[in-house]
Amino acid sequence: MSSHIHETPIFRTENVSKLYPDGQVHAVEDVSISIRRGEYVSIMGPSGSGKSSLLNMIGTLDRPTAGEIYFEGQPYSKIRNLDRVRSQKFGFVFQSFYLLPILTSLENVQVPMFEGRLSGTARVRKAKELLDLVGMSHRMNHMPQKLSVGERQRVAIARSLVNDPIVLLADEPTGNLDSVSAEGVFELFAHLHQQQGMTIVLITHDEEFGQRAQRTIHMQDGHVRSDVSSAHRRIRTPMPPFAV
Repeated sequence: MSSHIHETPIFRTENVSKLYPDGQVHAVEDVSISIRRGEYVSIMGPSGSGKSSLLNMIGTLDRPTAGEIYFEGQPYSKIRNLDRVRSQKFGFVFQSFYLLPILTSLENVQVPMFEGRLSGTARVRKAKELLDLVGMSHRMNHMPQKLSVGERQRVAIARSLVNDPIVLLADEPTGNLDSVSAEGVFELFAHLHQQQGMTIVLITHDEEFGQRAQRTIHMQDGHVRSDVSSAHRRIRTPMPPFAV
């Protein structure tokens, strides 16, 4: 089952700018884009182009100095509890894995669920299901230092999915990975998009992987320089993610 893209934007930025006053640097300047529910979008550009700043504002990790961002039609400036939106709706994957070194893979995946309503048994069951999804069930009792960098990223991705997000925001998720591990990550993203209809916004410096998205936004000097959407662009049909 391929994902269905809805015409209504899940995100919309309206003349968004981000100014860092210490250096008077406009990281993002007057950017207006829309991202539809179920869309797979890559944001590309050279270092310092503003792509991470834009993603952080979309994900409520940072606030714009001008303009407005809308999520499901609601402006962020009018949403009382952005932390709740972020924790319940968004999953984040970063270049760094942020795994706790004293916890096993299974325990690391459970961390975001500790303040939720699930019982301990339900948390463990869900964590095991997600580790199985990313091909890490055989490493669930290993500490991070016993895992390869690719395996650590798999665990981090499993953790990002524990609250059933409708959006996955990924900032250079393969920046620390070798080509084989990176391929596995993008196969998993294709699976999440096609099979679960997840909205994915991906930042990557890898042109080949970026072009696998349905739509590619190129940024430079804080501006959107191109926004190419290909309704007919074929996303590779994923293998079962992280087959082991």
